[in-house]
Order: sequence, then C-alpha cells, then structure tokens
Amino acid sequence: MRRRFTVPLAAVALSLPLSLITAASASAAPADKPQVLSAWTQTSASSHNAWKAARNNQGAWSAYGFNWSTDYCSSSPDNPFGFPFQTSCARHDFGYRNYKAAGTFSANKARVDSAFYEDLKRVCAGYSGATKTSCNGTAWTYYQAVSVFGVSPAKAGSARLPKAA
Repeated sequence: MRRRFTVPLAAVALSLPLSLITAASASAAPADKPQVLSAWTQTSASSHNAWKAARNNQGAWSAYGFNWSTDYCSSSPDNPFGFPFQTSCARHDFGYRNYKAAGTFSANKARVDSAFYEDLKRVCAGYSGATKTSCNGTAWTYYQAVSVFGVSPAKAGSARLPKAA
C-alpha cells in the first residue's frame, strides 16, 4: 500500500519544479525580442509592413511585452497639409519607446529616425508633381526635427518635435 502512494507522490514532486520553471519563463519576454524589435525598425518597406501587421495583431505578440503606445506626431500635425504621416509617427514612437525600455536607445536612434524618414517618403510616393514635392519637403522637415530634437518619449514626454506654429 505504501508503494502505491510513493510513485504518484514522487511524480507530483518531480513535476512541480518543472511547472514552476515553465510558468516563470512564460512570463518573461522571449529571447529573440531584440531581433524582432530590430526587424520591425529597419528602413525597408518590408520592415514597415511587418511592424504594421504586428500592430494590427498585438495580442499575438503580447508575450514580448512591447510598448505599442503612441502620441503619433507629438505636438506636430499628424497629417500636415493633408499628408497622412500618422502611421509613420506611430512606428517611430514604437522604436523610441521600446529601445528606451531595452536600454539601447542611443545605439538605435539614428536608424529609427532614418526608418521614419523612409516611411514618410513612402507616403509621399503616392503623390505626383508639386504635391509630391511638397510632401517630400514636409517629410524632410519632420525627419530633421526628430534627428536634431528627438529624445526618448519615456524620458521627455512629447518633446520630439517642436511645437507647430
């Protein structure tokens, strides 16, 4: 009779640490989080599209603990002169907030700013003539603002772009 209880108790005792280890690792961010973050903050259209797909399905990425919050284009217009820059600003915020949280903001800021500019230029590619020229000029202005004045939103609130006049 004693033997009949010993085997199940031993099995429970051995499985308990395993289940605790599994539970602990499930709450931690996956080891490839830096690679995923990097993949979503490159200058290419495919990087932008991958980020946008993930943003539309954030629940699937919840284990990674990404910060998806955004104030879009901070204190500058999200759609200046009718140009839809809002999504580009959201991806830029994503890069800033998540690299700051990872402690690698300074090492990645220039690339995130460059990706922002490429995103803005992709918006402008949908126009032609003088409208495209105006859009590209506005994109350049937004890029220069974040390049020169951009700081981590987590550190300085919405001080990324100067106030619109």
